[in-house]
Amino acid sequence: MIELLFSQYKDYSNLFIFLELTAVVFGITSVLFARKNNILVYPTGLISTVIYVYILLEWKLFGDFIINIYYSFMSILGWYLWTRKKNGANVFPISVMNRKDYVFSSLIFGGTLLFIALVYHFFDKFTDWTAYVDTLTTALFFVGMWLMAKRKIENWIIWIVADIISVPLYFYKGLTFSSLQFLLFTIIAILGYLEWRKFLQKKI
Repeated sequence: MIELLFSQYKDYSNLFIFLELTAVVFGITSVLFARKNNILVYPTGLISTVIYVYILLEWKLFGDFIINIYYSFMSILGWYLWTRKKNGANVFPISVMNRKDYVFSSLIFGGTLLFIALVYHFFDKFTDWTAYVDTLTTALFFVGMWLMAKRKIENWIIWIVADIISVPLYFYKGLTFSSLQFLLFTIIAILGYLEWRKFLQKKI
């Protein structure tokens, strides 16, 4: 079983394996901080996403490559938004989506789908099922990251769906450590949703 999961790494350089493992560790750490509503979600996540920008470009997963560029910028924005306070209280506390959030999220999702599809078409990379799945997960992750920056509890639902889809995608592409990371992300996202929901219930 172990050999089946990790046999592809025999052809990888030690540097590549080190980079992927480092990105995975910081990625998991970031999600754990997010679950606890801790602002350290952003600096730890930024380290992970910058490394993945390099890894995904090498593996030609253009959708997820663009995701991680977006993540890097959104980590900086989210870091700023989470520090904002007014009269001692967070400007963006944990909350549920309103109509404006749904409209904006739909626009992000639709616009991202179209943009990533054009990228794949331009580079003539719609040659495998992974390209179509990557396009979908990219759109979901774009929405999820935006909602997390705004501290909307629904961000966890988006992460859960996208993480589940990403598990077989990354394993198929030969990134076993990353695939296992997304499996762990799914579990943490479920726990994160339950924890944020409990927080909201206490406010009622």
